[in-house]
Amino acid sequence: MSLVTRLTYALPHRFLSSLARSLAYSKHPRVSRWLIDTVTRKFGVDLEEAANADPRSYDSFNAFFTRSLKPGARQPHADAASILMPADGRISQCGPVRDGEIFQAKGRSFTAAELLGSEADARPFANGLFATVYLSPKDYHRVHMPWTGTLRRTVHVPGRLFSVGPNAVRLVPRLFARNERLVCHFDTDFGPMVLVMVGALLVSGVETVWSGVEIPQYGDRITEKTYETGITLERFAEMARFNYGSTVIVLLPPGVAELDPSLGAESPVRLGERLARRIDGAG
Repeated sequence: MSLVTRLTYALPHRFLSSLARSLAYSKHPRVSRWLIDTVTRKFGVDLEEAANADPRSYDSFNAFFTRSLKPGARQPHADAASILMPADGRISQCGPVRDGEIFQAKGRSFTAAELLGSEADARPFANGLFATVYLSPKDYHRVHMPWTGTLRRTVHVPGRLFSVGPNAVRLVPRLFARNERLVCHFDTDFGPMVLVMVGALLVSGVETVWSGVEIPQYGDRITEKTYETGITLERFAEMARFNYGSTVIVLLPPGVAELDPSLGAESPVRLGERLARRIDGAG
């Protein structure tokens, strides 16, 4: 195990995340410019796709990091039966959920029940499909809907804030089921669909389009919000955003779709590409 990964076990995760959030939201020009310049240079951020390509015009690092794209910079897959990739990034892993087990990395897995915080919530996905998409610091940090869905519940599951980079994913057992996360439950015309916004070290901030900031609102127990009337979001519509890079996990029930055969671990992906194709007559 690397020294950095070992240190993450001992680091005060929430304190560091809170400190990073303060810096990210700072409107002091010297602070925001230093952060923006550092990340742009270190990670090779492409600003040509941004709706606002001038890094000096953002009043905080967070405004820069959650920047919008130019109209048309991303398009939904032309096949209307395509369930869409929810974000830019790389596939960490994807494939079948095997009897409730989700593959994390070689020799490591976690259960859907651990991830969602509930055996009952996990049951519909016990033999379904999953896709774990890692967003690096250079990526567009807004998450969009893979398919049209009506929001029914969110579940904030408190936890640790380990790094979700490739090294940590290989080495930290049950990583995504241990980190703080926001579980978003949707009803669709093929059944339930879940998107899990996973926080990470210095990356715990999550905002949704329906209620704004959801994390950080640190807690010591699972917190649920129910939306009885429902909030319907169309396929490809923006759903949420990270205030720094992290991971989004999509869960689909069995028998409704087939993952795109070109996808595999470390595949680079872009928002709107085909994640899976709906099976004719499914749902």
